[in-house]
Amino acid sequence: MSRAADLPEPPPPPARRLLLKSALAAGAVAAAPVTAHATPAARPKAAPYVNPLVRNRADPHITRHTDGFYYFTATVPEYDRIILRRSRTLNGLSRTAESVVWRAHPTGDMGAHIWAPEMHRVGGKWYIYFAAAPAEDVWAIRIWVLENAHPNPFRGVWVEKGRIKTAWETFSLDATTFTHRGTRYLAWAQHEPGMDNNTAIWLSEMDSPATLTGPQVRLSTPEYAWERIGFAVNEGAYVLKRNGRLFMTYSASATDANYCMGLLTADEDSDLMDPANWSKSPVPVFTSNDTTEQYGPGHNCFTVAEDGVTDVLVYHARQYKEIDGDPLHDPNRHTRIQRLGWRPDGTPDFGVPVADTASGQRA
Repeated sequence: MSRAADLPEPPPPPARRLLLKSALAAGAVAAAPVTAHATPAARPKAAPYVNPLVRNRADPHITRHTDGFYYFTATVPEYDRIILRRSRTLNGLSRTAESVVWRAHPTGDMGAHIWAPEMHRVGGKWYIYFAAAPAEDVWAIRIWVLENAHPNPFRGVWVEKGRIKTAWETFSLDATTFTHRGTRYLAWAQHEPGMDNNTAIWLSEMDSPATLTGPQVRLSTPEYAWERIGFAVNEGAYVLKRNGRLFMTYSASATDANYCMGLLTADEDSDLMDPANWSKSPVPVFTSNDTTEQYGPGHNCFTVAEDGVTDVLVYHARQYKEIDGDPLHDPNRHTRIQRLGWRPDGTPDFGVPVADTASGQRA
């Protein structure tokens, strides 16, 4: 375990992946009541977003908690630690102090490839889901969980709750959790033995924040050409519930400029554990764009703007196509945010990855 209380705390308020490289071959604050004569206050107008929001931070996860703070974590290019930031505004995440809340073990389990952390509040405690491998077998990547009972995740003790056990001892990563109608679910990416792909998207109900009830069902496998460039990958799932539906985004192909996002959709009244109830877009919904010079957008999540209403898309992308050597060793996947649009039929309109607003190229 790691004692977060010994680490620096941010200022108080006012204030993958070329993965499977050879693995397969080797084996809202409540508003005051409004009286009849009162004029409702206008919602605060958000400042234009700064992009990149956080440099050299991939697989970003931002959650807005009931304490009014945005909490940010992401993959660091050294793949050796879990970081955390917080701010009362989204743009503030680019400037706030960053704390290390957990470090990879020097040997044994959780010693390498610390990837894609997500921090969630479950049952009055904080949980971080992340991927890691043994220091001596760096491609034996699995899903692990940390728990912190302190209300402030920068304090207290991050307890290692162990590994989430899935149906197979195979490459697995990118866990996310959500609830729907009283049931908690885990979605993640994993290789299924005997399948001609690297990873598919899986779903299971949970009986605790660190254990699955089973069964686990496959929701999506890389079947289209755009999901199989470089590697046959579906990974990085995330869920947004809106307009009577659940929208599950995921990322596909290798982590260079071919990386892109797909979309699964289920009716909110359907059985989520029946794969037939999830429809899949035959085309990617968010891709590289030469005009805005953003490449390989993906591994997204969603949050809400300061007005408590506007949906915000969070993702990473690079500022260039050309990569020297292995993209996994290129550190310049930067966190970006932009407003998520909605079509008249109630489906999300991702648009294109926005151009940079902040100066600077390769970090």
